[in-house]
Amino acid sequence: MAILRLFGLYFLLTLLMVIVGSIFGAYFAGNFIGGAFFFLIFSVPISFFSYFYSDSIVLRAYGAKVIDRQDNPRLYGIVKKIADLNGLPTPRIAIVPSSTPNAFATGRNPQNAVVAATTGIMSILDDHELEGVMAHELAHVKNRDTLVMCVAAVIAGFISFAARMMMWNSMFGGRNRNVHPALIILVAITAPLAAFLLQMAVSRSREFHADATAAKLTNKPWALISALKKLEWENHRKPLDCGSPSNAALCIVNPLTGGDFFINMFSTHPPMEKRIKALEKL
Repeated sequence: MAILRLFGLYFLLTLLMVIVGSIFGAYFAGNFIGGAFFFLIFSVPISFFSYFYSDSIVLRAYGAKVIDRQDNPRLYGIVKKIADLNGLPTPRIAIVPSSTPNAFATGRNPQNAVVAATTGIMSILDDHELEGVMAHELAHVKNRDTLVMCVAAVIAGFISFAARMMMWNSMFGGRNRNVHPALIILVAITAPLAAFLLQMAVSRSREFHADATAAKLTNKPWALISALKKLEWENHRKPLDCGSPSNAALCIVNPLTGGDFFINMFSTHPPMEKRIKALEKL
């Protein structure tokens, strides 16, 4: 069911990209097919760069420092234990100098993965809870979620790029008879929003999967539940002061503030109460 939902979300994202690309082509070249083809060709180099260098970009954004065993034996030992249970190579391990407790994983595949934890998370979680968090992050690595989110981000980025180009050109470059101005305005407003919502939906679906994988691997769903409750409270009290909103989907709990309907709709993570209820059923 989760796989079908993910496939459906990607189908909608791709369909939206083709529609926007076709309008883009009609606007600039009078050719609907040409616009969609341009999108596909232009996406290759950007996807290539994102695939190979996303881990370095994310680590730099958070000010994370890669460590060795002697730098933090506790964290290193827990990550290695979980990696061995998963049948994964031990990933690079990094520490983010922030008192706000959180953690994330990045990297294009298990052989090039990085898991990172803030100094704050190690000060408030016991070993069982930290194991649950690291198991969650390594579940993302095992399930190739970092690659999944990279592809979703690239597609959403192209949709926003094309919509903005058409909007600015229509405002300052004169009218184009191939496309009605009202359609340009409609696409410029709705397409980026729809792409963002679909991207966030992809992110939320992967969080449930990672939670379940971690709980089953450690056989301690109670430990992950306890950790999530602590992290949710602390991140509401003191949001993460590094990174950026574009990287929020990587963290185990949403590092941004808020909790009402609109925040949940635009959130990179499912509501915490739903995550906990799902874990309690395991």
